[in-house]
Amino acid sequence: MYHVSVVVPIYNEEGNVAELHREIKEVCMQNHYKYEIIFVDDGSTDKTQEICKGLSPIKYIRLRRNSGQTAAVDAGIKAAQMDYIITMDGDGQNDPADIPGMLAYLIEMDYDVVSGWRKDRKDNFMKRFISRGANLLRYILVHDGIHDSGCSLKIYKKECFKGVNLYGEQHRFIPAILKIKGYTIGEYVVHHRPRIWGKTKYNWKRMFKGFVDMISIWFWNKYATRPLHLLGGVGILFLILGGMCGIWSVSIFFTGAKMSRNIMPPMLTVFFVIVGILMFIFGLMSEILIKIYYGVHVENSYTIKEIWEKTEDF
Repeated sequence: MYHVSVVVPIYNEEGNVAELHREIKEVCMQNHYKYEIIFVDDGSTDKTQEICKGLSPIKYIRLRRNSGQTAAVDAGIKAAQMDYIITMDGDGQNDPADIPGMLAYLIEMDYDVVSGWRKDRKDNFMKRFISRGANLLRYILVHDGIHDSGCSLKIYKKECFKGVNLYGEQHRFIPAILKIKGYTIGEYVVHHRPRIWGKTKYNWKRMFKGFVDMISIWFWNKYATRPLHLLGGVGILFLILGGMCGIWSVSIFFTGAKMSRNIMPPMLTVFFVIVGILMFIFGLMSEILIKIYYGVHVENSYTIKEIWEKTEDF
């Protein structure tokens, strides 16, 4: 018997939560899982809360304010008690019927993570176009080995999240974050259904935040434990350029030319030297901050208003 926690972040999904809960429950019961269903409400303003409290079994977590999908996913993961954690969207586009196949694949291949791959997406053209562009950038910068990082349907071994805190739009890059830590990642083709009720929460702001987080993960992957190698290296390059401009300035001086007419070389010398020194100092400061980061507790970006649990039908 497999023990699974199904984590679903939701925000104003009053038309989807009841049916999604029924489908998840049905799949878990048919496959004889020991399971818990965790709905994390990211500050909904419709009837989502009321409907969720009428479902069973459920662990309903409500955040105090709308903190974003990543915060909701992080809260759900931290509340999960079972051996395997399954994440999926609350809009009903992920199909719970894919869970047994994904779980079997994870166990058979001995992966730590299996990510869903929506080969046949049911989104509009613009959303698919933006997603493909983001996937291309992710491949270049992060290269986590999967085709569809935006698919929320994923299965993780619980130990993957020991000491992991998620921020910004990082829920899209969890496989990349875990791969950096040495966990193995697999991919499984899943169904993708059209949204029946409600509107997508994806917009240009989330796209911009996702790009910034992608840069952050790239930096973390390459230089998290050695930022001085990047910033110090750039600083040395600027110091070399400053030295070259300094030689240029001296040669102009000894040729007898008026420096008032050749002001650019000395100005470049000063600029490059100052920037080079600053970059080197920033590199040293970053080294110190990284050591502090690894030695202290990192505060969550959200607060939980309530946790409401119902374990059996009445």
